[in-house]
Amino acid sequence: MFQCDIRDGVCLKLLEERHAPAVFAAVDRNRAHLRKWLPWVDDTTSVGYTLNFIRTSLQQFANNEGFAAGIWCGDECAGTIGAHKIDWLNRKVEIGYWLASKFQGRGIVTDACRALIDHAFEEWKLNRVEIHCATGNKKSCAVPKRLGFQLEGVLRKAQLVGGKYLDSNVYGMLARDWKKRG
Repeated sequence: MFQCDIRDGVCLKLLEERHAPAVFAAVDRNRAHLRKWLPWVDDTTSVGYTLNFIRTSLQQFANNEGFAAGIWCGDECAGTIGAHKIDWLNRKVEIGYWLASKFQGRGIVTDACRALIDHAFEEWKLNRVEIHCATGNKKSCAVPKRLGFQLEGVLRKAQLVGGKYLDSNVYGMLARDWKKRG
């Protein structure tokens, strides 16, 4: 299965069914923090819901359409990162992530994104990676900026979160630009 060490004590692991309790616990502990930006948080009400998400992600992996990985700090689930359904025709993918509040501010998501972007360009030979972030989510928007992505536009009222529509920034990175960054 997919596993990638991203720094000492921090790794990405393909989500497996056995991870459902740990992932759910991380979401449950961070509801207030996550629900501001992510539409699925309030629907994640049980380990069973998380297990279904993981099963869907494993099917996506089996179909070579992307995957979801846990971000692990030691033995603790710190968050997840995923490659949403790969558009093989246009050779592009969107990645998404979330991180528990106690792990923020350490560059963990930036390192996790870097590893996933490397995988997208080197292993899958994609041409383009996108990251979409709510315009008001400054911490999430800082990640693609740090990685050298270009802000390509704003999708107005693109995501319904907590009964309100949020605008989303669209950041893009091309394979040729990723290779040039040194």
